[in-house]
Amino acid sequence: MAKEEKATQEEVQKEETKKEEGTSKETEKDDISIEEKLQASEDKFLRIFSEYENFRKRTQKEKADLIKGATADVYKVLLPILDDLDRAKDNIDKAEDVASLKEGLDLIFEKLSKSLKSNGLEQMNVKEQDFNADEHEAITNIPAPSEELKGKVLDVVEKGYTLNGKIIRFPKVVVGA
Repeated sequence: MAKEEKATQEEVQKEETKKEEGTSKETEKDDISIEEKLQASEDKFLRIFSEYENFRKRTQKEKADLIKGATADVYKVLLPILDDLDRAKDNIDKAEDVASLKEGLDLIFEKLSKSLKSNGLEQMNVKEQDFNADEHEAITNIPAPSEELKGKVLDVVEKGYTLNGKIIRFPKVVVGA
């Protein structure tokens, strides 16, 4: 019986050794598999990061080009008006009729206003409207000439402008108190 027990013990040890060897081989395979997965994940991460960086740089460049293009468009609109002002300046000394100078200046002003309006710039009309701190900049308060003008814009010191619906310069106003 002792021999049989010894033989079974040896068989059990052999089986355990085989299991350990198999387990260590599986562990090695798992380790290799995990390392391969890690390497693949790192590679994928680097590729995605590089793509993102390229996208970010390309977007910044496109945005800068768009701004430059928009600026050039505004200048193209303003150049004919500048030419008109230059001609008016040259003719001021020669002119004898003040009315014609005034008419010429009015025409240039209208041309400038229309050109800027066609590019989305609009003057804010705020006189006699209720004062709104989000849209107006109060310079001072003065006594209102009548009760219905209290809290309303009485005078505009500096005009306000919107560009495509967004305020780019707030009007400076005098408010009735």
